[in-house]
Amino acid sequence: MPGIDDVARLAGVSTATVSRALSGNGPVSQTTRARVVQAASDLGYVVSSNASSLASGRTRNIGAVVPHLSRWFFTSVIEGAERVLLRRGYDLTLYNLSGDGDERQRVFEHHLLRNRVDAVFAVSLELAEQEVSRLLALGKPLVGVGGPLPGVSTLRIDDVAVAHLATDHLISLGHRHIAHIGASHEFDLDFHIPTSRRLGYEQALTEAGIPVDERLHRAADFTLPGGYEAAKQLLGTPHERPTAIFAASDEMAIGAILAARDLGLSVPRDVSVIGIDDHPLAEFFGLSTVAQHPVAQGERAAEILLAALDASRRGGAAGRPDPVSHVAPADLIVRSSTAVHP
Repeated sequence: MPGIDDVARLAGVSTATVSRALSGNGPVSQTTRARVVQAASDLGYVVSSNASSLASGRTRNIGAVVPHLSRWFFTSVIEGAERVLLRRGYDLTLYNLSGDGDERQRVFEHHLLRNRVDAVFAVSLELAEQEVSRLLALGKPLVGVGGPLPGVSTLRIDDVAVAHLATDHLISLGHRHIAHIGASHEFDLDFHIPTSRRLGYEQALTEAGIPVDERLHRAADFTLPGGYEAAKQLLGTPHERPTAIFAASDEMAIGAILAARDLGLSVPRDVSVIGIDDHPLAEFFGLSTVAQHPVAQGERAAEILLAALDASRRGGAAGRPDPVSHVAPADLIVRSSTAVHP
């Protein structure tokens, strides 16, 4: 089996240069790196992860912590992050916290704190101060996706702004009797995203001179069945029926479209519907939405995390960059579920 000495001879460089070129640690010109990679490929040489970890003190493994995997958003963020990490030669270990509180404690107090991961990114999780401080104290950079975390670089969309954008689209079409399917405190999970989206909805109405009517709000659990039941309540009484619905997620918006059809209503002739996400099913249902691009969020989060890891490697705690809150772009996508109010 070929070794690092064989690669060095074939590439005409030192073994130290081979190590730097293949690990990504340390300065190597692009030309030299390409020559080393080609030599390693020609010889069939594969870097030993164990040897690399011993030499560098790094595992080249990133930990991703998610609340559960049943929602498309979380898996999409992971997909985007993994693309970037694989290109940089990193593995990804996924920790799914859909179990009980003891499971979260085991992950943060055992798995992540041992030398199993070099860095961590958390998706849609509000982390306790102790969870954050213990990771940073061990030199493990941390990035959050989905909301603000004190002392940690984060990537998120502006939930108030995207809800305002969705509602304003309905207002621009002439709708004034606009319902909202959002969430109650029961479903207002980490980062209070449902509350922020309701606030954006109400701000858009107020700015347009439209009174906020509590009777036009229904709480649901951000699922398609939840949106279906909420929409049936809103649309079931003809003389109080809204002409448009803004749902705080695409899954609830799709549920609203199905409820309208089951009640014999036409979307968008009788009721316009808009959501937030750009869920994979949104285009199939012709759903207007505000896209938050979760795959791109995952890619950007991984880039931020790797930059923090590189800075930490170069300068230790002193080289740790100051935390920055990054706002990811979101875009209005207009499809057939919304139309001008006659």
